[in-house]
Amino acid sequence: MIVLIDNGHGKETPGKRSKKWGDGTQLFEWEYTREIAQEVVKQLRTKGIDARILVPEENDIPLNVRCKRVNAVSEQVGRKNCLLVSVHVNASAEGKAQGWEDHTYLGQSVSDVYASVIWKEAEIILAGKTAKGRGDWSDKDPDFDSNFAVLRDTDCASILTENLFMDNEKDCKFLLSESGKKAIVDIHVNGITKIVELV
Repeated sequence: MIVLIDNGHGKETPGKRSKKWGDGTQLFEWEYTREIAQEVVKQLRTKGIDARILVPEENDIPLNVRCKRVNAVSEQVGRKNCLLVSVHVNASAEGKAQGWEDHTYLGQSVSDVYASVIWKEAEIILAGKTAKGRGDWSDKDPDFDSNFAVLRDTDCASILTENLFMDNEKDCKFLLSESGKKAIVDIHVNGITKIVELV
């Protein structure tokens, strides 16, 4: 299986950053997700998994271009042999929300099965460290059904992760810490490894 890791947004994308906290720290989503994505790919490769960065550029590659890149790989190797995981950091209107989420496209598919694997890893790894997972159990699995382009317009199994809330100080400080970065990387590496073992 080829695993494509998509780091969210680009250097010039407006918003998509935390406030500057009292200690001067600030999270930029484009920068943070690239750091996480690179480490995830590095660790997956050491396990013998063919993992690739979907967007090596720092600028914000349009969604339709990202989807075309995914679909080109999916067509080459077969949709069952390709997985997209798009890595993001969440934000809310009031800065009070906390927690970890994953999203798949509307309805039920193999993406939901794979998303549940990553969800379980997040529950284990984040236990006692920060807020718990935020799930939508209305269809008996924890992922949110979302009409995001990278989920809707890609041909292979596709998951989007929202890794805590950058506008919540507790979540954000955890994300920026070395232990927080390790936790987010481990969620993806452990979850993806288990998914590959299922195929």
